[in-house]
Amino acid sequence: MELKKYKLGEILDVTRGASLSGEFYATEGKYIRLTCGNFDYQNNCFKENKSKDNIYYVGDFKPEFLMEKGDIITPLTEQAIGLLGSTAIIPESSKYIQSQDVAKIICKEDLLDKDFAFYLISSALVKQQLSAAAQQTKIRHTSPDKIKDCTVWIPELSEQKRIGKLLCSIDRKIELNRAINQNLEAMAKQLYDYWFVQFDFPNEEGKPYKSSGGEMVWNEKLRKDIPEYWEVKSLSNWLEIKSGFPFKSETYKPIGRYKIITIKNVQDGELVTSGCDYVNEIPSRAKDYISLQIGDRLISLTGNCGRLCVVCEENLLLNQRVGLLCCDAIYLEYFYNFLNSSTMRTVIDNLANGAAQANLSPVELCKTDYFIPPIDILLSYNRKANAIRKVIVQNNQEISPLTKQRDELLPLLMNGQVSVNSDLSDD
Repeated sequence: MELKKYKLGEILDVTRGASLSGEFYATEGKYIRLTCGNFDYQNNCFKENKSKDNIYYVGDFKPEFLMEKGDIITPLTEQAIGLLGSTAIIPESSKYIQSQDVAKIICKEDLLDKDFAFYLISSALVKQQLSAAAQQTKIRHTSPDKIKDCTVWIPELSEQKRIGKLLCSIDRKIELNRAINQNLEAMAKQLYDYWFVQFDFPNEEGKPYKSSGGEMVWNEKLRKDIPEYWEVKSLSNWLEIKSGFPFKSETYKPIGRYKIITIKNVQDGELVTSGCDYVNEIPSRAKDYISLQIGDRLISLTGNCGRLCVVCEENLLLNQRVGLLCCDAIYLEYFYNFLNSSTMRTVIDNLANGAAQANLSPVELCKTDYFIPPIDILLSYNRKANAIRKVIVQNNQEISPLTKQRDELLPLLMNGQVSVNSDLSDD
């Protein structure tokens, strides 16, 4: 396959967004301002920004800064290591405003396929050039001109289209599984809330307990009514959160037998294992539990404390500042959803402390008082909740090899080592 050399500026244009005045930031409105928080740089896709409340913009702006569905964007500031060179696709028209920290990529369609461009910008070749040219301030910056100055080698347009379709087809499957899992996670939360927040678990007649007049009693420790005879104790009576092993970075390898799981891998509801460091041996001083098993539940103890996820891969080792939920199997799904509840999110935020970075003490967290339902109710809950969790784990187990396949194919396709020999349908 023949590749032709270009500067990116010869095959695409890059525009900077609007300078949006902070006085018009709002907690609600019609338009959302794009920020670097909209880039899921580990999965190289768009995400809704949940890190800020004032994401809306109610001031005036020029129409050209209102994004359309399918627009390609890339960040101009690196607020997290690895962010420069990330790409995302706008999911909806007339909703998002392009801000000055976000660049829009506009392809010259006679030279560059749009799908191919999405992967080209986020390829290692372009990322390395952007990183090398970035302004070395506390938060590194790039610019439209620096992006356009990157050198690339690309195939003819027809081959670009085939490559773009292939990579997009893999990403569509990954996105579908993630979307299914988001709905399943919402179902798991609704089930927990229905049973243990509203207390409408099935009574002996199969009717909703509280709504059908089930006996409720005031609990002074929790400062609320709970079902009669339910036990209230500190979590430590049932649950222990064990921290991982303090691996030394000098033992890390770029590839190896075991992936090291750190706080960056623990996302809300998902364990993202791309970008892990590796080791080939388990340290002799390490406890057995740091060798993670499928179905294990993890919680972040530093930074964005309280994020929870489920292990869906083998050959993973737990690093320090990530906690493993340890309890009898009958309690695991219950405690996972309890710690993920809005009530406990507030408790965790209050417990987390640290001047430079928030830290969560597993011991202090497990001193929290809460109720434990009777065993028969827990067993009934588990039958429903574990069925949902099983599908979530299965979907995540499909995502991992697909992501690996895409990430391995990407550099080979981009540098011409392999080619796509047949057209893919648009279905």
